[in-house]
Amino acid sequence: MQPASRVPGLEHVDGLHAGLLDLARSAGQAILAIYDAARSQGPAAMSTRLDDKSDGSPLTQADLAAHQIICQGLATLTPHIPVVSEEDKPGQPQARSGMFWLIDPLDGTKEFLAFNGEFTVNIALIQNGAPRFGVVYAPALDTLYWGGRDAGAFSQDPGGTRALQVAAARGAREPVRVLASKSHLNDATRAFIARFAHTEVVQAGSSLKFCRIAEAAADVYPRLGPTCEWDTAAAQAVLEGAGGYVFDTEGQPLRYGKAEVLNPSFIAAAQPFSALPPA
Repeated sequence: MQPASRVPGLEHVDGLHAGLLDLARSAGQAILAIYDAARSQGPAAMSTRLDDKSDGSPLTQADLAAHQIICQGLATLTPHIPVVSEEDKPGQPQARSGMFWLIDPLDGTKEFLAFNGEFTVNIALIQNGAPRFGVVYAPALDTLYWGGRDAGAFSQDPGGTRALQVAAARGAREPVRVLASKSHLNDATRAFIARFAHTEVVQAGSSLKFCRIAEAAADVYPRLGPTCEWDTAAAQAVLEGAGGYVFDTEGQPLRYGKAEVLNPSFIAAAQPFSALPPA
């Protein structure tokens, strides 16, 4: 494995090295093997009850395979840091303080079922309620993102590695590029979009929405509906490392390690809360 000094951003995370990126890739490759096998069998292979994760579907198999790889890998890399996963057994305590890993082994159920490739592996290091560092890997796109507020942000794909920086504030005549999902385009989201004079709607799946802002391909992502802590933590760290922001509708930062894992409605953006047009 590469030493930390050769991996941009990782030298700022105590005791971690390229093994963390390797771990995200390993989990992603396990998901991809199941995904590709299911895709070769056609839509019938993906029939699943999304409210019952014990049905043995390819989706469930991919969730659990990635969960096991990440948990085992983190236990080796950082045996002193506890791990909280979406795939933990019901009834396990959720509230955490101090430092812990927060993972979503497979984010983007709809994307996985639709075979569109926009699903991700999310690994976040939480410290005192805030995401310190995050890794997001999109295995079907072979694109890796990592970063944190004190580490910068980076992406890596077959074309190479590059540093990420959010876009500058849009000019008065430039459209604000808003990330909005058709399935989540509720009245509150429509009202938010209407606050801008000129907009262009951009589509992306899973935690890639945050990453699109981090790489200056979009400007703002309103999520005015329910999500869980593991859906957002890793990508929030990447976005903040690129100079962006994630805040609730009152302008306060999201907090992690709560007894209740649901996030409030939030906005991810290239610019701070004060730069948003008034409601």
